[in-house]
Amino acid sequence: MKTATIPALRVEPQLRDAVEGVLAEGETLSSFMEEALKANITRRQHQQAFIARGLESAAIARQNQEYYSAESVLDELQAMLDAANP
Repeated sequence: MKTATIPALRVEPQLRDAVEGVLAEGETLSSFMEEALKANITRRQHQQAFIARGLESAAIARQNQEYYSAESVLDELQAMLDAANP
């Protein structure tokens, strides 16, 4: 499989210094950037899926006219926590 390149990224010298200051031993700036890109792609995919689930849930609630107050949900979550940590 052929690889592709990402366009060069111009940054302030302070940002480059900060990145270089946190590189692990043997880690390159390129590998750091690749890891950061992958992590942000994953985070955004999870975020998009979360939003889609929320919109779907809202649509189902509107269709069924079944709503729950935030207080009742928090009470139920607290009860679950209390049961898990007696």
